[in-house]
Amino acid sequence: MIQSKSVKSLRIELRWSAVLAVVVLWALERGLPNRFRLLPAGFDFILFGTVLIPMLVVGLTAGSRRWLRIERVTTWLFVAVTGSITLANLVVLIQEMLFGRGQLNAIELLASGMAIWVSNVVTFSLAFWHVDRSGPEARLNRLPVRADWFFPQEGVPDAVSPDWRPTFIDYLFLGFSTATAFSPTGAIPLSARAMLLMMLESSISLLTIAVIAARAINILGT
Repeated sequence: MIQSKSVKSLRIELRWSAVLAVVVLWALERGLPNRFRLLPAGFDFILFGTVLIPMLVVGLTAGSRRWLRIERVTTWLFVAVTGSITLANLVVLIQEMLFGRGQLNAIELLASGMAIWVSNVVTFSLAFWHVDRSGPEARLNRLPVRADWFFPQEGVPDAVSPDWRPTFIDYLFLGFSTATAFSPTGAIPLSARAMLLMMLESSISLLTIAVIAARAINILGT
């Protein structure tokens, strides 16, 4: 575990890409009309602030032990809450579309579907980032933890720097690929939990694209 090394000896992965991904998701959430927001009004400030502040402080404090723990807990809290809300909104949208009392137009469906899809990608990217090999600092400091994914760069060491390790960008691409191709397109899952996470993300994405987006395009065509 990370705690087996002193904080002084730890190398810290930069958080800017993870922070940017969360901020983009927040901007998308804030830009939607109230009717289609995934989060209740005002609750988004609390939730996004809870995950962003520890990330920023980890960078400012060069990764203190206390803030690394706080960041891990708040990130998983964000993943759990955002993932649950995304699933709930997907179910509500499908019910509204199939059995609803009011008809949603194509623009409304597309806006809602886009918000759900982006939220799905960012949420699972954060989960992948913290699941694989016990998190970013464990990977960067080469702690002896089993990998959950095998990345192609690890199979061609001559093509990358000797100290290469996957960062958040690699997990964001993994999340994006899983949500678009519904299958591994780069990194290969090695553990059962990695496979289950990818299956869950693919299922949410498939429902979003196949049901909501397809219905919206059908409405536009008519």
